[in-house]
Amino acid sequence: MNQKAKFDSTIAVNRKAHHEYSIEERFEAGIALEGWEVKSLRAGRIQLDQSYVIVKNSEVWLLGSQITPLLAASTHVNPDPTRTRKLLLHEREISKLIGNVERKGYTLIPLKLYWKGNKVKLEIGLAKGKKLHDKRATEKERDWQRDKQRMLKIK
Repeated sequence: MNQKAKFDSTIAVNRKAHHEYSIEERFEAGIALEGWEVKSLRAGRIQLDQSYVIVKNSEVWLLGSQITPLLAASTHVNPDPTRTRKLLLHEREISKLIGNVERKGYTLIPLKLYWKGNKVKLEIGLAKGKKLHDKRATEKERDWQRDKQRMLKIK
């Protein structure tokens, strides 16, 4: 097994994101982590469900994500599971996000956390909230596609 294939894998996915929001555009961001957080990510101990992304002072931050520390964490480190983590993006991407969030009313949602090589990357989505009737229409379309596949399989 080559070294690259070993590290390219998904750590966590925000499943609620596609149900609650319609995703317009996706961005890949690096994330500033501490050592104990990386070890916990290798063990898959993260929750993205309640997290969100904000832009403050021309910097992008991840709030509300919970990385549960391992029991074997170092004694001199005082882990904070829900600390605010800085996201690393290019300046032009940040300015584009600022424009869309402040002027056009979009929201930034964390979609997926994954390994890229030996680095942790976060996929964030530029999204608009779905109304209740949009959610119902999405479910109806998904059910129709499933039924259509069943009918084709039977014939």
